[in-house]
Order: sequence, then structure tokens, then C-alpha cells
Amino acid sequence: MQHAWAEIEHDIQYKSTETIPSTIHRRFMSLAGLIEIGDREFQAIQDEDERLRKQARDSIKEDKLEKVEITADALKAYLNKRLGSDRRIPSYSYDYEARELRKLGFTDFKQIEECISGYDDDKLSIIISFTRRGQLLRFEYLLLAGMGENFIKLHPWGRYQWFIDLRRVQLDKLINAGIKVGSYSPQG
Repeated sequence: MQHAWAEIEHDIQYKSTETIPSTIHRRFMSLAGLIEIGDREFQAIQDEDERLRKQARDSIKEDKLEKVEITADALKAYLNKRLGSDRRIPSYSYDYEARELRKLGFTDFKQIEECISGYDDDKLSIIISFTRRGQLLRFEYLLLAGMGENFIKLHPWGRYQWFIDLRRVQLDKLINAGIKVGSYSPQG
């Protein structure tokens, strides 16, 4: 906003070789006021966003999960605490995963914790992939174990046969290894 204002102000006030007509000057000053209000609002939004992010991270640290909205930043904080940090993961991956969680029907981290509680992410990873996978993939394995068929049914890719086949093979591996697969549904 400030950059746009500077360009306009320079062109109208300083490049003008003659006096600016009063109607243009009044409109210019009105616009200046609107831009100042807009600038303040953008700053207020940015400040509120940072406050909410910090509040979510603090709530996760304190295990107060029921009112933490699922966002990319909060998901990263939750997974870093629950599964350990994984610095290889770009921020857009957390954003994608947060959107996927909402599409699965999750509204807060308390539901997620209820779903995956009692499962060992390392054990699931070794059963399914024969190795310890990255943070987000281990998290998906936890969701698969906790939700079972509901994970497939509610997942945004659940209409694609390749996805259904892949996840069912993974579920079979868990069942054959003696893992009790759940049927959690965040929608009740």
C-alpha cells in the first residue's frame, strides 16, 4: 500500500508542473486517508495472525488441544512435539496436510490425538514400509491405523482405485502384524 501511495503521490504532486486542481487534491487526500486505514488494518491482521499462531503453539505445548484450530503452523508444532522434528519438510507440505485433515472431518487437535492415541508411529512405519519414514508419512500411518476404512472412505483421494488399493494393502499389513486397527471418525 505504501509503495503504491508513493508512486501516485510522486506522479501527481511532484511531477506536476502546475498547481493541482482542488477537486483532484481533495480526492487525493481522501485516498491518502483510505490507504492509511488499509495500511493499519493490514498491520493489525498480521499482528493478530502472529498472536493466534503463538497461542496455538503454546496450547499444543501445554496439551490443551481441544480449541486449537488445524492450521499448517499448528500442525507442524503438534507433529514436532508428538513425532519429533523433521526439518526436511517444507511448509507447504504442512499446509496440504492441514487441508487434508479438515477434509477428513477433523476440527481440532484433540480429535487427532484421540484418533492416533495408543499407536506407535515407528512400529507402524516399519510394518508398512520396512523402514522409519518421514514425519508426515508416519503421521498418515497413524491416521490410517486409527481410522481404518474410515480413512479411505473420508479421504479426498478415497474415490480413486489406486488409493483405495494402496491403503487396503497397508491396512492388511497392520492387521497381519497384530495391530488393532480402529474405526475412528471425527464426524462421530
